[in-house]
Amino acid sequence: MEAVYPVFSVFALFSLHLFMYRCNLYMWKATRINHNFIFEFSPTTALKHRDAFLICTVFMTAVVGAMVLHLLLRAAGFFPGNVDAILGIILLFFIAMLICPLDIFYRPTRFCFIRVLLVDFFMADQLTSQIPLLRHLETTSCHILSRVFKTHHPETCSSGKLYMEITYIISFLPYFWRALQCVRRWYDDSDVAHLANMGKYISAMVAGGARVTYGRQDNNIMFFIVIITSVTATMYQLYWDFVKDWGFLNPNSRNAWLRDDLVLKNKSIYYMSMALNVVLRVTWTETVMHFKVGPIQTRLLDFMLTSLDFMSTEDFILVI
Repeated sequence: MEAVYPVFSVFALFSLHLFMYRCNLYMWKATRINHNFIFEFSPTTALKHRDAFLICTVFMTAVVGAMVLHLLLRAAGFFPGNVDAILGIILLFFIAMLICPLDIFYRPTRFCFIRVLLVDFFMADQLTSQIPLLRHLETTSCHILSRVFKTHHPETCSSGKLYMEITYIISFLPYFWRALQCVRRWYDDSDVAHLANMGKYISAMVAGGARVTYGRQDNNIMFFIVIITSVTATMYQLYWDFVKDWGFLNPNSRNAWLRDDLVLKNKSIYYMSMALNVVLRVTWTETVMHFKVGPIQTRLLDFMLTSLDFMSTEDFILVI
């Protein structure tokens, strides 16, 4: 369980990422938002919502099939090391497909992250919600290098000092990257609002580091530090989402507490998105509540909360 959970979590979260991106593409098309122009995609090679759904479906079908095959072979008594090789094969296949230089498998979409365009800001925001996925990738890499799939001693990774240090780096890096982008925008535009936006990511970076530390040093001091930093970061993020990014909470708007110009005609969607955003922004409380459940339930709860945290970012994109 401890050895294979990170691998399947990576695949499942990535599939969720693709599915939510497909929802974004569909909503942008339905509301006639020219996202290709905004992100500077080529209209001839840009991913359509049907393409994204096809990729997501094929990807998740392969993952679920591998998971079922893995369970059947383990239940049949096959050697665990040979059964776990299925995970390595799938992982290597998808990595090879991602970096394949040939003009197949939607290469323009796969390589869009190397362009220094507005899409970089979009991708950086996506990465800030995919920190758990990156940490699962770290665990998977450690399991492969430490041959955990053969020895089935996952504590080899979790107890290592280097592993813990890399966890901090992974927790900081997406927010740090996004903060540097804000600094670059401030340098180019001389608008102090970009520095204020940078503060949002710095507060999230500090809160994330505090929660990682609290997971290893469970004491009252770290508990209060986590509460203070996380509440501060959450309030900062909610204010920026509602007021700065969405333009809501305007008492003088002709749409009560929203903004004057709305893309969607149904106002209730915006109110529900605001309420949903508040709920999804406080999923971090699970790290300090210590629910007394079994190991399997703990993994399921962790995966569900991770998925909800990612969906909060997609909710933000849809409302804009």
